[in-house]
Amino acid sequence: MASERWTLAPDRQGVIWDAMLYVPTCAGLIVAAFSFWYKGNPNLTYLLLFLGTFFLVQGAHRILGRLMVLPGSPVAIDVSKQRVVVESRNGARVELVKNVRFFPDYAGKSFGLVGMDLSGSRKQYVFHRGQFPQPDEFKKITASLKVYA
Repeated sequence: MASERWTLAPDRQGVIWDAMLYVPTCAGLIVAAFSFWYKGNPNLTYLLLFLGTFFLVQGAHRILGRLMVLPGSPVAIDVSKQRVVVESRNGARVELVKNVRFFPDYAGKSFGLVGMDLSGSRKQYVFHRGQFPQPDEFKKITASLKVYA
């Protein structure tokens, strides 16, 4: 099998779904935290405030990753039988050459890719169907990666 390369695009529809998930969750937790603060329960306030800020940071990271704004966000993926190369927005190229594993989800909307690079460090990535400009490209890449399942 020859090497195949796919260029990724920002997943704007996925960003909308993530925002619909994270924004009400964070707002609800933070509002509940302030409510418990004024009711005189500081321990529950700190817990809910921690959870709210944790989900805020996690949601921001996920949304910015889908928009490919973060420096480590993948912008292209190159697949062959011997290795998988993931190119980042900052220009770094990570070659996954050892213990490469492909994890498709059951809904067919995303897949995970895990492997060791040339320096021996473990890398993991999640790719979403919306990041591939053409719908058939997602099917082609998942078919190409099945050798790593």
